[in-house]
Amino acid sequence: MRQFGRVTRRSLAVGLALLLLAACDAAPPPAARAPVTLGDNAVAPMPVNDEPQPQPSNDLSGTHWPDARVERGLAEVSCERDDADDAPRSLDSLEFYPLYDAMASCASTGLVRLHYSGRIDEGFTELMRRVSTMAQRMDLPERLLDIDSAGGHVEEAIRAGDALADAKWTVRVKNDANCLSACVLVLAAADDRIVHGNVGVHRLMRDRSNATSRSELNDELRNVNSMVRDYFERHGVALAVADLMMTVPNRRLRLLTPEELDEYGLVGRNAAQDDLDRIVIRRKCGEDFMRRRDAFQRQFEARCGVDEKPWEDVTRCGLELRDAYGFPDGKCIDETPLADAERRLDLETARQAQLAQQTAADDSSDDTPSVASTGTDGAHGARSGAARDAR
Repeated sequence: MRQFGRVTRRSLAVGLALLLLAACDAAPPPAARAPVTLGDNAVAPMPVNDEPQPQPSNDLSGTHWPDARVERGLAEVSCERDDADDAPRSLDSLEFYPLYDAMASCASTGLVRLHYSGRIDEGFTELMRRVSTMAQRMDLPERLLDIDSAGGHVEEAIRAGDALADAKWTVRVKNDANCLSACVLVLAAADDRIVHGNVGVHRLMRDRSNATSRSELNDELRNVNSMVRDYFERHGVALAVADLMMTVPNRRLRLLTPEELDEYGLVGRNAAQDDLDRIVIRRKCGEDFMRRRDAFQRQFEARCGVDEKPWEDVTRCGLELRDAYGFPDGKCIDETPLADAERRLDLETARQAQLAQQTAADDSSDDTPSVASTGTDGAHGARSGAARDAR
């Protein structure tokens, strides 16, 4: 009987434990919250935790990338700085091999240019992650994003911005483009920012807010504002931008002037990245190298028309200045000013030479049949030479 009692008590204990586990499994999931946006009426729910979640670290390590597409925007890629030099190719799929095929010709230029027009959402974040990863694996040192966006989810803008910062992108807002609302967070994270279009901000607003008073609304958005301020601090942008995002009414838009863009740290070289680069370079190359590099940079920006002239002209102007400052430096070749630009210019020069050789070979093959028909090599040579001069 005692043994039977012990078995019964043990069975009851096991049964109670199983019931408790079942109850835990049946617990309802946490309620979803609407995303924080900058006023573009997004409606997709976001998790209860507003903090940006880390992206998977190993899902892009091989070649079997999960299926992904840019659903609500237009994404195109090219291998030159401007459309006139290279027609962009649409990115319909973001899987490994389609993306590699779209970027394959960039190996000859060392540059990938991504054009994105549309919302800042999870599709844009994934686009930046995957193009950045492919550019790293293909060893493309120059990465340029042309962006045209009216805004989107601030959480996704922060995720995309951090990914963009890790991959050292330049962001460009062209003359006919806008970078508004959440897009400003993407602009903030870039290594370099080139702005010719409109940049504007307004107040954060949570879609489907449950707030019934200013106090409740303030409590609801306080954690979001804190997240944005932390983000601006780590990317070297003035906190005044975060203040504008809490004060400019949502129904309005505050366009930032060129002077404000400069004052707030939203144009030109990213101050935080510049500080980091200086620390690393000084540690590796020494104080004298750093002093000469700073002096060169000031003269380069003053004399070479960095934002106004074609890239090739700016690069050649800078290369002509380097000798006066002791560059290239034999100890720190990679840190020498314009090192990447010089390599790209060499690639471009080699490519142009190859094209010229191919054109000359094609011209020669076109002339070959007429040699047999005339039977006078000297006369044919004179005529073909004149034809090439005319071309």
